[in-house]
Amino acid sequence: MKGVSCRWLVLGGAALILLPFALELLLGNGWVRIVDFALLYVLLALGLNIVVGYAGLLDLGYVAFFAVGAYVYALLNSPQWGLHWPIWIALPAGALLAACFGVLLGAPTLKLRGDYLAIVTLGFGEIIRIFLNNLDSPINITNGPQGIELIDSLHFGSLSLGQMHHVLGLRIPAVVNVYYLFLVVVVLGMVFSHRLERSRIGRAWAAIREDEVAAASMGLNTRNLKLLAFAMGASFGGLSGGLFAGFQGFVSPESFTLQESVMILCMVVLGGMGHIAGVVLGAMLLAILPEALRAAGDWEQMVFGRIWVDPSNLRLLLFGMALVLMMLRRPGGLWPSNARRNELQGQ
Repeated sequence: MKGVSCRWLVLGGAALILLPFALELLLGNGWVRIVDFALLYVLLALGLNIVVGYAGLLDLGYVAFFAVGAYVYALLNSPQWGLHWPIWIALPAGALLAACFGVLLGAPTLKLRGDYLAIVTLGFGEIIRIFLNNLDSPINITNGPQGIELIDSLHFGSLSLGQMHHVLGLRIPAVVNVYYLFLVVVVLGMVFSHRLERSRIGRAWAAIREDEVAAASMGLNTRNLKLLAFAMGASFGGLSGGLFAGFQGFVSPESFTLQESVMILCMVVLGGMGHIAGVVLGAMLLAILPEALRAAGDWEQMVFGRIWVDPSNLRLLLFGMALVLMMLRRPGGLWPSNARRNELQGQ
């Protein structure tokens, strides 16, 4: 059995290594870029899974931490402040500041649960976006709604991932360079989440998720554990934001709306809360499905001979219908954990 698992692991690793070249050959660099963004969403979903899946805390303002990490990287690597810091300082700085904001969000909401917690976190996310939108006067810090441009690409010393490279005669475009970096970060995030889930802290979060009163009566410090969940989840968001800024080369408040928070939450819920493989599946599916449905207008023209519904609206309609159908058929998610599956079967 172990040999079979190792074989599948090797095959999966080889497929992931060759994937960007296959996509570039068959579909073009545009789809490699889409997969890059999908990997970013996987990292965001893994972070939110710590808060929602492990600790059971509903967070609708998670995109705020994404914004904090993105703006920290942008300010430290752009002409806005005239700074150009190395990646191993800018990315941890964004993750650390996002974790601090996670604690700031968690501290006043420790006694809130369910809908009330969701409303407060939603408001926090909107406050951060509006805050970034208006920090252009009297001192111009974030450049307001115009955003920050000319952000340095992700780089390690003199090696820039934003440029094409040639290795052993093989042409490696910028989007492929970034793919491998994002893939490494996502794999490390999955390993960290796996170890965290099976640690004493992960078991304590599971106890709080199931019954906070019972967990407190057993001697668990629920206050500190919940703050730790917010901080760890936020650090994933901050790291993702820094990678996003370096990849995109431009950030503005309009990139961090409530819709993004809802989408990331859908990825966690649809994939399977608390289950790493399910979260990864949900994130990849919801990140790629809207792009795949861009051809909906062509399908409509081919079937009906004319355009009845605007292609952009039809794409969102099909996307929403797919979400509803999947949740009706699989209420525990596409790939729930064994514990969650047993709970649903018992009900």
